[in-house]
Amino acid sequence: MPEAPPVTTARRPVKFSWSSHMAASRSGEGTAFAQPYGCVILVRVDILALYDIHGNVDALTAVLADPRTAGPDAVVVGGDAVPGPFAAQALERLDALGPPVHWVRGNGEREVGAAVGAPAPDPGDAVAVTAALSAAAVGDERARALGALPLTAVLDGVRFCHASPRRDDELLTPLSPPARWAQALEGVTEEALVVAGHTHRQDDRRVGAVRFVNAGSVGLPYEGDGAARWLWIADGTPHLRRTAYDAAGAGARMLEAGWPDEDSVRAALVAPLPADEITRLFEEQARGRARGV
Repeated sequence: MPEAPPVTTARRPVKFSWSSHMAASRSGEGTAFAQPYGCVILVRVDILALYDIHGNVDALTAVLADPRTAGPDAVVVGGDAVPGPFAAQALERLDALGPPVHWVRGNGEREVGAAVGAPAPDPGDAVAVTAALSAAAVGDERARALGALPLTAVLDGVRFCHASPRRDDELLTPLSPPARWAQALEGVTEEALVVAGHTHRQDDRRVGAVRFVNAGSVGLPYEGDGAARWLWIADGTPHLRRTAYDAAGAGARMLEAGWPDEDSVRAALVAPLPADEITRLFEEQARGRARGV
C-alpha cells in the first residue's frame, strides 16, 4: 500500500465528504466510515443522533425545527423509530432529510420486521400488537428492511447501537452495577465513545476507557417533563440536548389515534412520571432477567 499523504485538520465551513466508505461486515455491524484515501484535510464532522422516536411525529418535527439541529454532516437514527402511532409519517420525515441518514436496529425494528407474515397477535401481547400495527402502517417491504438493519454502526470513530453493542434490548440504567456495564462494553476495543438509547433517559458515564452516552428519547422520554431528547456530536464530542414542545398535546393525539400502549404514552408525555421511578422499574426488569425470572 502506498504511503498515505500527510494529514492536517480544519474546521467549518469545509464539509466532510462521505463519498468513500467501507461496506458493512457480515458480523452484523453497520457501515464504518473513513476519510477517503488521498484527502489531505480532516474536517470537523457534526452528527445528529435521534433515538427512540416511536412514531411520535410531533416530537420529531419539533426536534428538526430546533435551530441547534441545523446543518449536520450526517444523521444517525439509533433504533426504535418504530413502533408508534404515526410510524409511516415519522419515516417519511427521516427519509426526506438532506444529510446522509444512517440507521441501526432497535428491538422495535426487529419486532416490526418479525410481524410481517406472522399470525395475528394475542390481544394481550402489547409488544406483538404494536409491532403488527406499525408493520401494517409502513408496509411489508419497509418493515422487513427495518428488521434487517445492523445492530451497530461506526461513524467518525463513534460506535452507535440501540441498547448495547451486543444486544438491541439490553437494559443499562444509571442504577446498573459496574459489572453489568463492564460486561456490556467489553467487546468495544477501538472506539472511545459509544452512543445508545433504549431506556429513554439520557446518561453520560465512563466505563473503563469507554465513554457511554445515552441519547435519550425523542418520542417517549422518561425524563419527567415530556421534552424531546436528542444528541449532537461535534468532532467526536457529545452534547446532550433537550427540545421542549407540546408533549401533552402530542400524547393526546397519539391516544386519540387509537394507539394501544396507553401506559407508555401517559408516563412519558401526558402525565410524565419521575425519571427515577421509571429507572427503578427498568432496573428491576434487568435484575429479573439476570436471575432468569
